[in-house]
Amino acid sequence: MRTVVSGNVRLAVFEEGPEDAPVVVLVHGYPDTHEVWDDVAAALSDRFRVVRYDVRGAGRSDAPRGTGAYDLRLLKDDLFAVIDAVSPGAPVHLVAHDWGSVQSWEAVTEPGSDARIASYTSISGPCLDHMGYWMRDRWRRPSPRGLWQALSQQLHSWYVLLFHVPVLPELVWRFVVAKRWPLLLHRVEGVPPRPGHPARTLARDAVHGLSLYRANFRPRLRRPRERRTEVPVQVVMPVHDRYVTPPLAEGLQRWVPRLWRRRLYAGHWSALLRDGAQVARMVTELIDHVGGAPEARGLARGRAGAKAGPLVVVTGGGSGIGRATARAFAASGAEVVVCDVDERAARETGGHAYRVDVSDEAQMRRFADEVLRVHGVPDIVVNNAGIGHAGTFLATTAEEWRRVLDVNLWGVIHGCQVFGKLMAERGEGGHIVNVASAAAYLPVKSLAAYATSKAAVLMLSDVLRAEVAGRGIRVSAICPGLVDTGITRTTTFSGLSEEEQDRRRDEAARAYRRRNFAPERVAAEILRAVETGRATVPVTVEAKAGLALARLSPAALRAASRVLP
Repeated sequence: MRTVVSGNVRLAVFEEGPEDAPVVVLVHGYPDTHEVWDDVAAALSDRFRVVRYDVRGAGRSDAPRGTGAYDLRLLKDDLFAVIDAVSPGAPVHLVAHDWGSVQSWEAVTEPGSDARIASYTSISGPCLDHMGYWMRDRWRRPSPRGLWQALSQQLHSWYVLLFHVPVLPELVWRFVVAKRWPLLLHRVEGVPPRPGHPARTLARDAVHGLSLYRANFRPRLRRPRERRTEVPVQVVMPVHDRYVTPPLAEGLQRWVPRLWRRRLYAGHWSALLRDGAQVARMVTELIDHVGGAPEARGLARGRAGAKAGPLVVVTGGGSGIGRATARAFAASGAEVVVCDVDERAARETGGHAYRVDVSDEAQMRRFADEVLRVHGVPDIVVNNAGIGHAGTFLATTAEEWRRVLDVNLWGVIHGCQVFGKLMAERGEGGHIVNVASAAAYLPVKSLAAYATSKAAVLMLSDVLRAEVAGRGIRVSAICPGLVDTGITRTTTFSGLSEEEQDRRRDEAARAYRRRNFAPERVAAEILRAVETGRATVPVTVEAKAGLALARLSPAALRAASRVLP
């Protein structure tokens, strides 16, 4: 810790990390102290000199008297005083949250600030001047969408009006909220109680910080100023923020030519207190790019005006639906990774090809590690690999059951686990597509093992969808019907000789060719499911009719299964 003097205020400054490394300055919000950055600082301090400070009125810094002492211009001077003290010879990388972001915008939009600030990452805190223009535009040139955005933000900002009421907010903070703050964070945002947070000074800090609202909101929103910057700016938007809505970042390129907007599936405080490592990763990606490195995929996708394609992983991509899906995604601009038990077939599909047996957990984990190392976290995963098998329940052997379930069910489980975990930890959303079958809800006697495996995939998709929705990950189950793919040529049959199995395969292949439903049409439905987020997608006419009957009259479907061959 050191003390930096700004005017007549002493600021408590805390530093960690290599002394000769680039400097990252973290600015906390209301009613926090520098300790809210503990997780982010821990993740950054291996590579950077991390500087945090308690803003005026908070923690160990001085708390000047009077509302005017918390004017944004003075807060800006505090920030510049810290920057000049910790990095007098080089610009710093600035990261801020909540009111720390609001005051940092004041500094970033100051003329000549790019000489002191190399990059800026703002989390859950707008420039009040930009916000003033944003609100004015929506009320003066109304549209249904714009009016809803303005009204929604005003409802989310209910506390601002409350904080302007004399005396009452002070009493509520001192005698009600401060004591219950950890419980409120836990119940509202899922932040578990932790040592050191909130700070012991919370009640006092919250009361002092009310002056932030009273000194700045009305003047800035009523008479917004033109505030532009040449500093590269990354705006991280917690999707579940209950106070600052993502639409506030719309139109920012008017003021910020070098702009990136990124979504993080977190809440206002959980972005730092639960997902601090992901915030640190986003900060590092911007710093590296400003330093000359190529844009990371997530950063490139967030650049204003950019249309970076997603990273897509397709299992069983060497033929049939998998090959058609991989090529369809590639044609749409995606970078595609294909795996198949037949590596040569995977290479013929195109994209980045790997040999993987999806039924082998160890192979799938190595595959996920390699995808992460070489390509990054996938945005879309299509668990398509599967095999066919025909046979009644009593005729199907235990070995045949294991083979079908290992590929058709465990292969999907492995894909969901290894890639779903990466997506959830990244916190930027994603989409998992599991290829099931119309057999998942059609009890065909001759497909006992196959139908069971696909029914399990359908239920797995429903369960997983509920679990990962809060992390922005969507899950779709695709249920094709009779599709002309190579699966008919590799399907096995219980209780038949090899000669008889070959004859059955030829019959099935001819029947599917006559049906003439190409895998490319299934691929188109998969792309549409990713675009729309549909949960269950029956593809062919018979798949749609079967699903309708399964929902309307399960008893009729069961009765039909007794008499159908």
